[in-house]
Amino acid sequence: MKVLRNSLSILTLLGSVLLLASCGQERSGATGWAYNDPSNGGFEKAPFVEQETGPGLVLIEGGTFTMGRVEDDVTYGWDNIPRRVTVSSFYMDETEVTNLYWLEYLHWLQRIYGDSYPEIVNKALPDTLVWREKMEYNEPYVEYYLRHPAYRDYPVVGINWLQANDFCAWRTDRVNEIILIREGLLVHNPEAQVDEEHFTTDAYFGGQYEGEKDADGVVDLRPGSSGYRNVRMEDGILLPRYRLPTEAEWEFAALGLIGNSYQELISDRRTYPWNGHYVRNDNSGGRFYGQLNANFVRGRGDLMGVAGALNDAGDITTPVYSYAPNDYGLYNMAGNVSEWVMDVYRPLSPQDKGEFRPFRGNVFQTKVLNSEGGLEDKYDYVVYDVEGVEYFLKEYQKRSQGRLTDTDQNLIDNLLTYTTQAKEDLKNRLHAEANQRIQDGMDLIASSDSQVAPDLRDGIADYIESTPGDMRMRDVTIAENIDRRNYRESDNIDYGDGDLNSSIYYEDPSFESNENRMYDWGKTTLVNDRARVYKGGSWRDRAYWIIPGTRRFLDERRSTSTIGFRCAMTRVGSPTGFTQE
Repeated sequence: MKVLRNSLSILTLLGSVLLLASCGQERSGATGWAYNDPSNGGFEKAPFVEQETGPGLVLIEGGTFTMGRVEDDVTYGWDNIPRRVTVSSFYMDETEVTNLYWLEYLHWLQRIYGDSYPEIVNKALPDTLVWREKMEYNEPYVEYYLRHPAYRDYPVVGINWLQANDFCAWRTDRVNEIILIREGLLVHNPEAQVDEEHFTTDAYFGGQYEGEKDADGVVDLRPGSSGYRNVRMEDGILLPRYRLPTEAEWEFAALGLIGNSYQELISDRRTYPWNGHYVRNDNSGGRFYGQLNANFVRGRGDLMGVAGALNDAGDITTPVYSYAPNDYGLYNMAGNVSEWVMDVYRPLSPQDKGEFRPFRGNVFQTKVLNSEGGLEDKYDYVVYDVEGVEYFLKEYQKRSQGRLTDTDQNLIDNLLTYTTQAKEDLKNRLHAEANQRIQDGMDLIASSDSQVAPDLRDGIADYIESTPGDMRMRDVTIAENIDRRNYRESDNIDYGDGDLNSSIYYEDPSFESNENRMYDWGKTTLVNDRARVYKGGSWRDRAYWIIPGTRRFLDERRSTSTIGFRCAMTRVGSPTGFTQE
């Protein structure tokens, strides 16, 4: 596929500016003042054609479609009621994220954080124990599936929703970093990056990462400037964030209706990501006629077929380029592994969400500013979810009752003391001190002879929220949104379905902070604000689940051997682009 590169080299950019200066500058249609003219103040209009296609991505042209159930609701869940919505154009990975990509991620984390903060590496490790079953011999996958080269092109599994999001953020920064290296702005020098001194897109835009420069920067036309500056968002060179797709985006991309439409007429309704109502290839006379179109369970006890004629050639997962792609060029949008999406689960989400870019899960944040109005310095320490750490320690202690030695119990007691002190620090807005107490606890674990020390280290690592080098973010407050009509609160996850106003306790303010007021999590349901949607069928599912409209959910901290993910990216500007690719 031909990919248009809109970002220009420094020489080309400089040449464009000089050409405009010599041949009469383009002028503003609003004011008449010339662009790119230092004598006019130096307001720049950067040369730009369209968004560059990031590595691994395919453009998904958006549109309207009927989201939700397209056949019988065999589970009687009534949680995917059909509704017409519109999805904007976006980009999506053509395949699931593979074991090889995840090993590349782990290698980078080890190189950057391994010496000072090994817990950050631990947090990113997939849970390979998801392969274990009480009545099946799956131990070889525990040892080999992630790291053996035979499986490197297979989808990574054992990844929870939070880990998938961390990968997307890491991938954004690595792609934008190599773009700056490609354009001759930064020197390729991985050895110089360690702990908080590594490239992130937000830190670069915020002026808090300089790195080793290969050039002084882009020409700065502002009067009184040093002559050069860093790349800005207005230059259009760096890419938007990689992220998980929304549920609507994933379902729209999986259906691939662009392949069976003419003008605005969709000629055939689809059940699966391919035409027809069969799970086998029904192209009579074709090379693959009669073969299964996806990796799923054909029937009871039949995960791969009969020797000599394997029906899907996949006892577990299969390589990510197996089977034909759908009409968008996406592989395995049915079967192989189910996939995480961004959305928080609610049974009635199809009725509650908006018609345009529907999504449940918004938590509005903004960067933390200092007293002068500038950005606060990026983190140079690990940020923990202190309440989450305390919850883990208390649960671990409760479930280990009667099996803990005096040494084990003493270690847990000391860690709980640290968390109590950290919570008190947070009340006094001593954030650095609070996180240092948890870090002191991690140091205590490292020096302990307790047999449960490895469990405690890994469990606490799961509650890392930010790492050194990340910019400081905070939730927006009601006070700063006094005059807004479109939103007030930061956290809108349970808006209209789980918040106080939507519950039977709407007249009792004492229930305002009760997370279980609607769904009674842990007693009658497993639905709460941490329940995340995953889509599509897996190698262990029957054919019903490979229908794009089906939906299931799982806690964002849990993982299985059947759930993977792929990344998406927002398309900026024209939905179709200005060039033919």
